[in-house]
Formats: sequence, C-alpha cells, structure tokens
Amino acid sequence: MAALDQRNHLYYINKIVEALSSSECRKLLFLCDNLSVDSSVQTVRETLKLQVTCHDNASQFLAEVIWRMGRYDILKELFTLSRNAVEQTLENRQVLSKFRVLMANISEDLDTEDLKQILFLLSATLPREKRDAKSFLDVIVELEKLDLVSPERVDMVEECLRNICRIDLAKKVSTYKKTAQRCDQHSPHQQSSKTSERRQGKAINIVRESPPTSECRQPSTTSQLEQYSLNSKPRGLCVIIDCVGFDQGMLEQTFKALHFNVVLHPLLGGKQILSCLTEILKQEQNLKGDAFVCCIISRGTANHLLGIDSYGMGVSLDHVRQSFTGNACPMLAGKPKLFFIQTYSLDEGGSCDRIEHRDGDIEIDGCNGPLTSSYIPSEADMFWSHCLTDVSQLDQGGHHSVYLRTLTAALENARMRKADLVDAHTKVNGAVYEHNSRNPTSVYHISVKHTLRKSLYLL
Repeated sequence: MAALDQRNHLYYINKIVEALSSSECRKLLFLCDNLSVDSSVQTVRETLKLQVTCHDNASQFLAEVIWRMGRYDILKELFTLSRNAVEQTLENRQVLSKFRVLMANISEDLDTEDLKQILFLLSATLPREKRDAKSFLDVIVELEKLDLVSPERVDMVEECLRNICRIDLAKKVSTYKKTAQRCDQHSPHQQSSKTSERRQGKAINIVRESPPTSECRQPSTTSQLEQYSLNSKPRGLCVIIDCVGFDQGMLEQTFKALHFNVVLHPLLGGKQILSCLTEILKQEQNLKGDAFVCCIISRGTANHLLGIDSYGMGVSLDHVRQSFTGNACPMLAGKPKLFFIQTYSLDEGGSCDRIEHRDGDIEIDGCNGPLTSSYIPSEADMFWSHCLTDVSQLDQGGHHSVYLRTLTAALENARMRKADLVDAHTKVNGAVYEHNSRNPTSVYHISVKHTLRKSLYLL
C-alpha cells in the first residue's frame, strides 16, 4: 500500500468526510478513539488529521478506517484498492484498536430492540440523559467515561449481551478477552517485569508489553472536583530541549495550541541541559503563568540525560525533577509542573528495569494532605512521564517517536473532549501498548508518576 503524500492528506481527509453520513461520522470518531459527543464534520476532519500524524503509514490507517466503515466505494475511488486487498493487509497488520473494532462490529449487529433491552438493563448505571441513547456505541462511550468498560474490562458488555440472549455476540467478546490474556501471559517482557517487581517488593508504574491499566486513574484522596486554574495568558512556559533533532516541531505546535509560551533549546550537551534549566529558574518573569511544562528529547540511560554527548554521566533525571520542586522554585509552588521526557537509551536493550525507584521518587497520589491545608508538600503538583526506547531507533530514516506522536495527539484530543491530563495519558499508554504488541523489535517503555492534587484540563 503506497504511502500517503503528506502534501495531499488534507484533501483525502476532506473527500472522506464529505462522503460519510452522520451515523458513519459517529462510528469513525469511535474507531479513532474520540469519545466526544460532537460528531460534526469539523470534529471528524480534525480527528482524522490528528490520527494521521500518529501513524507511520497514513494511507494504511485511512484505508483501514474506510474498510471498517464498509465504504468500499471510497477505497476504490481514493486509493484504487479493493475490499480484498485491504483485508489481506489487515491479516498481517491492524492499526485500529481491536477493542474499538469489536464494539463497532457489535453495534452493527444489534437491532433497535436489542439496544432498548441493553438500555433497560443499564438504566440504574447510565446518567438519566443517556438512557435514550441512539446507538450501542453511545452506550459504550458513556460506560468508558464512567470507567466501567475499557479495552481491558469488557465483562459488563459480555454480561449485557448474554442477558438479552445475544449469545453469538457475547462469544465474540469472550474470544477477545481470551486473546488479550494469552498475549499478556506470553509476553517475555511482562514476565520479567513481574519478576522484577516481586524482587523489589512493590509495584512499579511502568508500561511495557502489558495493556494500559488504571494506575494513572486511581482516585486521589483529595477531591477530584477541584481543578487547577489555568486562566493566565499565556498559560505558562513550555521549555523544549531537543538534543536529537526530531519531533521538537510537533511538540512546539501542540503546546502553542494549548496557549503556552514555547521556548526551544536545540542540541545541548549534558552539562548544557543543566545550565539551561538553571537559567530558566532565574528568569522569574517566565514562571508567572499558571503552569510549567518541560519536554526533553535526549540520548541517555534510564536515569541520566547525555544530550549530544556520548560519554560521561550527563545530568541526573532526579536532579531535573528536584530543581522544580516548591522548595527549589517557590514561583512554581502550588502550580502544575509537567515533564515529558523521551530518552533514547544507550544501555543494552534500553530496559526500563534499569530505572531506579527510590522512596524519594514521585508516587501517584503521593500528596495526601487536604486541599484546604496551608501546607503544600515540596514535590506536590508534578506530573512525570518518562519514555525509554533503544537508541537504535534513531538509525531509522524519518524517525519520529511513537511516544511523542501519541502524546501530542492525546493532548489535542483531550483539549477537544475537555478531558483531564491523567485520562489523556491513559490513552497514550494504550497507544504505546498497541504499538509494542505490533512491533516487538521497537518497544517503548513508559514510567508515569504524579502528585497532582487536582484535575488538570489543558483547554
């Protein structure tokens, strides 16, 4: 399947959207992991535009979406592809989430009476305004928002289908569950991860080959109704340190769209990274916004950044984090401080098992004091996302980080859906898991920790 010409991809997207009905637009948004209730033409266009940037082969992604929609006429007109040609390609490489494809297929197989029965069974679960949903996909979206259904939790769906005597569809869900479980059990990285965690005697928040879990979505002991105020213009400072030469433009565009003042620092050495961060802390006028973002792309190890250097210890990630605590930088005390770090590991295999986890590391929901307290812990209000992959990835022509692509797409999607940061990053975990399952030779490992005391909406 020929690669899509990036200069013309907006033309292709526009032609696709013009040919779809309103119900097809709704299905497309669901397949593309957009849970927005707005299925307008503009929303569909923007969603496809974002998704295209997330995939290595835009034409393959669009062809699968169209094939799943059953619009074989569009396949033939735009891509000169037959139904069978796409089907054969999908036997070796499926781009869309298996969970979303399954739910979309089930929705197609349910009739109006089936949907009425499901809505009746869930009448005590769904909000009142959602009890007259027009499609099964709308029901699934609402259950996802309630955190009752996810790619890893489909028991409620299976039970509903059995209760309305759609055993044929319930068996499909059961088969999906068994397939996912077998993938997890047979993953060598997953087994080594569990062994390492038992050895350390505690759970570690790392996404390897296992599906995304709800570790990032555990309710805080503080009220989740509270949210950080992001009313300043600009929202705050976003520092992008790119020591590799890829993806800084994608990050810059994303955070400018999120109303941050973006400052770029390209191709720094290890010591220069430290000097750059120190200088940022001295310029208090740049820290007067309501939030702070730091993005770093660098060669290094699990615990150090080397920048453009190929030797030495570089700068410690622990030092980077400690430099922006409330004690070290009073200007940022009480404000959300977000770190997104892509490291290309020089360690053999680039394993996240080498990441050290000490008591001083940021733990999820680690700040247990009430919001009304005058005391705010030094390391409160931090979100730390660190992705590690092997440095050999940089040898590939036209390389772009899967983690950073999915991160920028998830942040933009969250802005459109008005979702909070933690939910957005859960989507990143899911996308990275999907990539790892399809590409075992180019695995990305994510460590996510936060001490956010409130919900954070980057609108």
